[in-house]
Formats: sequence, structure tokens, C-alpha cells
Amino acid sequence: MIDTLIFDFGDVFINLDKQGAMQNALNLFKTDTFDDDMIKTNMLYEVGKVSTEEFIDFYTSKFSYLNKNQIIEAWNYILKDFPEYRLKFIQQLAEEKRFKLILLSNTNDMHIDFIKSNVSFYEDFKSCFDQFYLSQEIQLRKPNKDIFDFVLESNNLKPEHCFFVDDTKENTDMAESLGIKVWNIDETNEDVINMFNLKNKFF
Repeated sequence: MIDTLIFDFGDVFINLDKQGAMQNALNLFKTDTFDDDMIKTNMLYEVGKVSTEEFIDFYTSKFSYLNKNQIIEAWNYILKDFPEYRLKFIQQLAEEKRFKLILLSNTNDMHIDFIKSNVSFYEDFKSCFDQFYLSQEIQLRKPNKDIFDFVLESNNLKPEHCFFVDDTKENTDMAESLGIKVWNIDETNEDVINMFNLKNKFF
């Protein structure tokens, strides 16, 4: 029996523009691909091994024609709207107390600061969850096994009693390999609010 729901944040609750953000950044950096040092810095920032100041300094040093605000805007370009009906969905689940609710997101201070400034109900959303794990705060990231081990062990959960929703297949594949039930949501034609109407019912 499923007693714990684990949710990703981006493209599950808040909409993202991954392709648009990628192209915007490539245009800004006047390049066709991300260099290895850029990829490494992004990942280090996502797990809190690089501060926001160090992250911005890296990019303004590498691209001297860019300023701090341009870097921040490019980084946050991926974040779009957060439909309020999804807030209502998670609030209803929280009120019912049928499941333990956990958020597990690869995200960082700049993204969260942007969301706090642009999503009026962010704190209401956060308060719905029993645990609210952001990769930069816990210094772990999906799809690595250790982040799932951390969630399971910290909350004394049995994987077969957990259901995990994420838009990235690598993340759901890892979770599934550990015995967690998963939904690799396709954000282009599926919505988290319909999770209890899935053809393969887990509930």
C-alpha cells in the first residue's frame, strides 16, 4: 500500500521552459555548446558546493561582457508559471492526511529566491509537505542513488510504499531500481492533478 508521495518540483508543479532556457543561454554566451567547466559549475552549485556569489563570479569572469543581472536572468529564464490549481491539489492532499508528502527537487537559491518573489503562494505550497528537500540544501542531487537512500532512511520509509513523480526519466529509473513506484510524468500532455486517474493504479 502506498503511504508516501514524493514529488519533483519543476514541470510537476511549476512549469519550466528547458529548451527555451538552453537556447537563451547559448545565445547569451555566444556558443553552440556548454563547456565542461560550465556543466561542472552548474552541478556544483546545485548541490551547494559553490555559493551563488562564486557561481556568478565564474560566469562573469568567463564572459566578461556580461554582468551579474544578466547571469541571474539567464539562470532563472527556465522558470515559468505555477498554476494555482496545482496548489489546490497538494493542499487537498495535505488536508486529507492520507499520505506523507515529500518534495524532492534539484534546485538552488537563485531559483527559490525567484519563485519566492514571483509566486505569491510559495509558502502555502511549502507548508503542505512533511519534508521539503532541495538539492542545494541537502547537498545531494537526483538521479544519484544516495539522495533516494537519504529520503528513505531519514523518514524510515519502505520503498515499495512510496510513489515518486518526476519528469526526468533518469530520476524515475533510479527510484524504480530501488523498489519505489514511479510516474515519469510527460509534462507536455499530463498533469500531476490527474495522478489518481492513472491507468496503472497504485492507490
